[in-house]
Parts: sequence; C-alpha cells; structure tokens
Amino acid sequence: MHFVLFSVLCSVSVAVLLKYARQNGLDIWQMIVWNYPAAVCLTYFIFQPSFSGIQLSSLPWAIYVAVAILLPTLFMILSQSLRHAGLIRTEVAQRLSLVISILAAAWLFHEEFSFIRLAGIVVGFLAVIALIGWRKGQQSRGQSHYLLFPLLVFVGYGAIDILFKMVALERSVPYTTSMFFIFCGAMLFAFCKLTYDRAMHNRRISKSALFFGLILGVLNFGNILFYMKAHQTLADSPSVVFTGMNIGVIALGAIVGVWLFNEKLSKMNMIGIALAIVSVLMISYL
Repeated sequence: MHFVLFSVLCSVSVAVLLKYARQNGLDIWQMIVWNYPAAVCLTYFIFQPSFSGIQLSSLPWAIYVAVAILLPTLFMILSQSLRHAGLIRTEVAQRLSLVISILAAAWLFHEEFSFIRLAGIVVGFLAVIALIGWRKGQQSRGQSHYLLFPLLVFVGYGAIDILFKMVALERSVPYTTSMFFIFCGAMLFAFCKLTYDRAMHNRRISKSALFFGLILGVLNFGNILFYMKAHQTLADSPSVVFTGMNIGVIALGAIVGVWLFNEKLSKMNMIGIALAIVSVLMISYL
C-alpha cells in the first residue's frame, strides 16, 4: 500500500504546487511547458519504452494527438479551477471524472456492471452537484468561473481516461511506448505555444517557472509511476488500489485545502465530499 500512498502524495502535491505558483505570480503555462521535458526523460530512462518492430503508420496517431493537446490544456484548466474553486473542489472533481470513464466503458467498450455500480455513478453525479453548487453573494462573473472550471476538470479528465483506455487496448504498441510518444507530442505542442507567445507577446523565459516546472514534471511522473507500481504489487486487488488512490486524494486534498490554504466548505460541500467517497466505494467494490 505504500505505493498508493506515494501516488496520492504526488497527485495532491501537483495541485498544491500549481496553487502556490498561481498565488505567487509564476507563469503557469511556462511551468507546464517545462514539466514535459522532465516527463519525457523520466519515461524514457525509467520505463525504457521499446521501439523495435513498431510500424509508425499503424500507430493510433489521432488518439496520440488528441491526448497530447488535451494534457497541457487540462493542466491550465486545472490551474484555473484551483484559483477559482479551490484545491478541495478541484481534486474531488478530478477524482469523480472516473464516473465518465465508467459510463464510457459500458457504452464504448461494452462492459457490464451491477445495479449497485450504476447507483454509485448516480451518487457521483450528486457529489459533483453538491461540491459545485451556487454560492450566495457571488457576482455572476466570479460564480460562472467557480462553476465552469471544476466542471471542465470533471469532463476533461473523464475524456483523458477514455482516451488512455483506448491507448491501452491498442495491441500494436506497448503502453509505455505510447506514453512516451504522447509526452513527446504534449511537449511539442507546449513549446509551440510558448514560442508563439514569445513572438507575439514578447513573453520572457522565467527561470523560476523553469525550476518549478521541472519539479511539476517529476511529481506528475511520480504519480503515474507509483500508481502503476501499486497495481503491479497488488495485482490481485485492483479495487484496493483504485479505491485507495481516489479516496486518498479526496481526503488529503480536503485536509490540505483547509489547513494550508484556509479554504471554506459549506455543509453542502461536505456532503459532496462524503458522497464522493461513497461513490468511489460503490463503484470499486460492488
């Protein structure tokens, strides 16, 4: 279970770093850009992807390109959600995106599941509604951001889960090799955007953003690595890993949000967190 703990710590640390960077005026997009060279290097040296026997023409390039563009884009959306809705609501919205991927498993991949799991999906949607509810006294512009970005996190990470599931089902190339191609594509897209910003808006390279971006890349990769290690170690208990990861992030995110960033939770928000945990348990075990 220690790999699950490490994965949870890395996942929450990514959100904490992005929120800290936003509060201190760092260039978030540059951090995201520099996150990808770290991810590419770590993927190459640790996973050692195999390229032998691979025919480039047979690779699912459409999926690779979609994920490569979505990943850095969702990082920016995540940062905006952390800014407007807070760490707690953002982390729960990200974790509950599993509801979308599970619905897709039934629709696209023809998986069957029980009535209790269906009920867990309904509870998950109720949790999202409870967490991202209307706040009294909000101006319309601030309220729209408060609602929009967590919902985009919810939908966006659900879409990413579906696309990664499609990548995993691709038999012509090992999964770690696909991850390497995707990270390379995300790095290329991010650097093209940075080059455009420098040319059009005279955006200077920030050394601080570079430094924290590399740390972001290590934490992001660590989340993936330890999650995979947990599944390898607990190969006979995937539901334990799945549940431990999702509930762990929700619980630790709530603690860090309240303790470190003084985030306030309404009674409805707390009900939402409780419903999120119940949803994960119903989806995982029953």
